[in-house]
This record gives sequence, C-alpha cells and structure tokens, in this order.
Amino acid sequence: MEYKWTVLSNTTLGTLMASLDSNIVLISLPTIARSLPDTTILDLLWILMGYTLVTAAVLVNFGRLSDMFGRVRLYTIGFAVFTAGSALCSLSQIGPELIAFRLVQGVGAAFLFSNSGAIITDAFPEKERGEALGINQVAIVAGSVSGLVLGGLLTYTIGWRSIFYVNIPIGIIATIWAHHNLKELAVIKRGQKIDIVGNVSFAGGIGLILTGITFYATASAGLKTVIAMIVGGIIIFLSFIAFELRTDHPMFDLKLFRIRLFAAGNFAIFLNALARGAVTFVLVFYLQGPTMKLNPFAAGLFLVPTSISLSFFGPISGWFSDKYGARLISTIGLIVSAIGFLFLTRLGPITTFNSLLLPLVLVGSGMGIFASPNRASIMNSCPSPERGIASGMSSTLVNVGSIFSMGMAFYVMSLAVPMTSLAGIFLGTSRSGISGPLIQSFIGSIHSLFFISAVILAIAIAPSVLRGKKSLVSQ
Repeated sequence: MEYKWTVLSNTTLGTLMASLDSNIVLISLPTIARSLPDTTILDLLWILMGYTLVTAAVLVNFGRLSDMFGRVRLYTIGFAVFTAGSALCSLSQIGPELIAFRLVQGVGAAFLFSNSGAIITDAFPEKERGEALGINQVAIVAGSVSGLVLGGLLTYTIGWRSIFYVNIPIGIIATIWAHHNLKELAVIKRGQKIDIVGNVSFAGGIGLILTGITFYATASAGLKTVIAMIVGGIIIFLSFIAFELRTDHPMFDLKLFRIRLFAAGNFAIFLNALARGAVTFVLVFYLQGPTMKLNPFAAGLFLVPTSISLSFFGPISGWFSDKYGARLISTIGLIVSAIGFLFLTRLGPITTFNSLLLPLVLVGSGMGIFASPNRASIMNSCPSPERGIASGMSSTLVNVGSIFSMGMAFYVMSLAVPMTSLAGIFLGTSRSGISGPLIQSFIGSIHSLFFISAVILAIAIAPSVLRGKKSLVSQ
C-alpha cells in the first residue's frame, strides 16, 4: 500500500471515531437520564456540548503544538487519550461524572481533528488533496450521523454503556497502527510558544456565552445572572481577539484571514456548521418524542438517508473540486442543503420514513457536496508550515458553529414549549403524550429552527461565491 493511502485510512478512522462519538451519545440521552441518578436536563445538554466545547477550546493550540513537536506524534497521543476517555465514560455512575469523562474524550478528539487534515495534506499532492480530504470530511460528518444508528442499536440491545465499550478495542489497535506506520513529513517549527492567555480567554468567552444561553433556556438561573454571563462572555471574547492581534504566537493566526480563500472558506464552514449542527439533535428528540414514540434504534434508522447521501457525494465532489475548483461545487452544496431544510419545515406531528427520505437526502447530499471542496480550498490556501494551525482553526470554527447550533435549537424550542413539557420530551418521560396545543407548539418550534437553518445556509452562499477560483499556495 502506498504511504498516502495508509495515512488516509488511519486518519479517516480517527476522525470517524471522534465525530461518531459527538452524536453516539445523543440517541442514548433518554436512556442515560433514566439510568443515572438525579440527572437533569442541564446535565444532558452538557454531556453533549461539553465534549464539543473542550474540543473547540484546545483544537487550535493542539494544531500549533503539532507544528512544534510533530503532527504524527500528537495525533497518536490523541488516539490514546480518546480511548482512555471512552473507558472512563463507560464507568460513570452519575451525570456530572459522565460530563467530566466526556471532556477527556474531547481532549483526545481535539488531537485527532487538529492533525488529521494537516497529515493528509502533507502526504498527498495538491491535485489529489480534494478527493482525499473529501473522504476524510465524509468520515467526520457521516460519523456524526452514523453514531445515531450505532448508538441506537447498542443502547436498544445491550445498554447505553456499550456505546463507549466499542471505542476501546478499535482505539487500541488504531493507536498502535499510527505509532508504527505513520511518518512525520512536516517541517517542524521549533521555538514557538503556546498561547495560554488566548486559549483561556477563547474557552472562557465561548463557555460563558453558551452557559448563559443554556441556563436561560432551562430556567437554571435568573435573568440578571444570564445577562451577566453572556455580556461577560462577549467581553472576554473581544479581549481574546484584541490579544491575538498583538501577540507574537497567537492561538488564532488572524493574518491567515488576509488570504481570501482561507477567510471565505472558513466563514462558509462556520455558517454551514451553525445551520446543520442541530438537525440531528432536533430530529432525535422528535422521533423519540411524544408523537412518534420510536425506540432508539428505529429513530437512528430514520436518519440513515442523510449519512448515505453524504458519504456518496463527499468523495465525488472532492474529485470534481480537484479539477474545477471549489467555488461552484461548494456553493451548489449549500443550496441543496438549504432546499432540504425548507422541505423539513413541512414536518408534521407524525411522519413516515418515505416522507423524510427526500428532505434528508437533500440535506445530506448538500453537506457532502460542500464539505470536501471547501476543506481542500482552505488547506490549499495556506503555506505548508501553517497547515497544522490552519487545520485546527478550521475545525474549531466547525465545532463552535455546532455548539451554538445546539444552544440555539434548545433556546428556540424553550420559547415555544413550557420547560416542564420540554424537559419531559428530552428526559424521555413524556412518551405517554402531551396535550394537542403543546404538540403543535413543539412541531412549530422545529419548523422555526429548520427555517432559520435554511436562511443561514443562504447567507453562507456569499462567502462561498466570493472565495475566488484557484488556490493561492500549492506547496
């Protein structure tokens, strides 16, 4: 096997595992809530969002560490940490314990996400990077959707702890494989410093804003406290930007945003993540909620069309982007997904698999068409020594977009449905049914969310079109 295919297969397995785990827990949340003592709806939200938040917070600095100490070395460490975190999650006895161990998993995932794109870019020539990154990107998004099916099957047949057991043997094998077979091709940049202030202010700002949103949506804090959290988070985040512009070794190298391809691709990828990050989050609770009443496995099967269509179009669009550029193809992907979301605004209290098929195929196809050309455009625009931090920055924006998408979804739903009823839906205690008006409010909130997603994707078309036609950096 050529070395580049060894790289692609191992990194794809790594990103598949890390992205799969971001959603494999989602389908199991009602079961987890019933199994772990005194679990609250706020615990459930942070079991999901804590993983993504810690990944987003450390991702870019891990990209810089990889530029300093070797991408392959830190990628391999990531596999080991992720595997250990999975084992700890399977032993959790209470909600806060599971949140803490999910943070360990998130650290491992950050190592994997921040290095996989850069390692692939180092191993493949430019004319093949779109296809290679397309396959890797498909693993990221398909993993997050496939996790729903696998998580549903394991939870329904064995129990929720099994969703973490499955990572342990795969993680051990992949860690050994990466250690023995991957080679360091990057130029190591010695003497750099880690941006501790930037990392803390970035995580603190995003974390405070998100905490304020979720506290308000779940009625866990008063309005004054929530406003103080959100305002404080915004101030800290603005301080982060000001500091990054002055420091010699920034966490976010804002100079890269002077490259039009890099800036446009990252704005588009953030908006795409903001639009799509909550789609599975919402559909899982709709399918297992008081109107559909599906079991976890059946609910996961309903979402298979998204995964299949995404996996089919991802590599194809990557191949086309290698020949014709990313601008047109990525833009088509955004349009297709937006149409799919508009179809989802017609969802009723009860639906069938066939009724969901076309909207989910459109959403998944659009994701696949957009992801790989956009990713290749971003990576090809950067000088080789900066690819580690560039990959981390891009992945961070995806994670931040996904986090806020979930926060936005729960907030919009909480505006339409009283917290007691919404908590019953999320904790799996309302399957016996809720009143007709509340059902209409619940479905109406879902319609609002999907319409907002379509609008966000329409906005993302602008940076996608304005990116230009060709990469600026080929080496």
